[in-house]
Amino acid sequence: MIELAISADVTEEFRKAVREVKEADWQPLYRAVPGSRPGIVHREKTAQEWAEACFIPNWAGYSRKRADYRFPAVREPLRQRELPLGETPELPFPTEDFGAKGTCKLFGIVTNRKLPGDQVIWWLRERCGKSEEAHAVMKSDFAGGRMPSGRFGANAAWWAIVMPAINLNAAMKRLVLGPVWVAKRMKALRYSFINLPGRVIHHARRLIIRVSDTGDALAQLISARKAIRALAQGPAG
Repeated sequence: MIELAISADVTEEFRKAVREVKEADWQPLYRAVPGSRPGIVHREKTAQEWAEACFIPNWAGYSRKRADYRFPAVREPLRQRELPLGETPELPFPTEDFGAKGTCKLFGIVTNRKLPGDQVIWWLRERCGKSEEAHAVMKSDFAGGRMPSGRFGANAAWWAIVMPAINLNAAMKRLVLGPVWVAKRMKALRYSFINLPGRVIHHARRLIIRVSDTGDALAQLISARKAIRALAQGPAG
């Protein structure tokens, strides 16, 4: 079984299930905050609360294999002030009225992980931004979103080149350039490492590249070449 936790659609049926949750069943959501000393972690209370909603959609109710899916709900009180004259603007996120609690943002999660609800929520949020960033790298940095032609085969070959290029670039940053370069994208690599000004010289049957020694570019280039040479030779023994 593949463990997963993804956002669930806040449908009217899901809202109804959330409204039936007792107020005592809502639990505060805490986040882990590093302390002043290494290894010490504090729990900090957030403005959000979570609860398990008794909700089974049609797609999960037709199969016994899908009976293990859970639907935790997260609510957060609105901080915006009410507009005058009773105006109710359309908000970019779902909301729900919880009586004395007031109007709250409402989010749903579907998961099959055997973890407490708060741990599932934080596990889900760990991926925020990374999948979108990976898609942006494929489409923009490596031109995966710019197909060369209208032919399926040529475009498939283009995409087949893009994926190994991304993996090779990730391996180069980790194994050759070092931890400082891991988070940098292709624009920074081109500016600081690839597009360096230099002069190509042919002399005595030798090919020499003369690069300016201003800044750290030359030292980084020499270090990278040494790392590549060590990888080419393989581990000792």
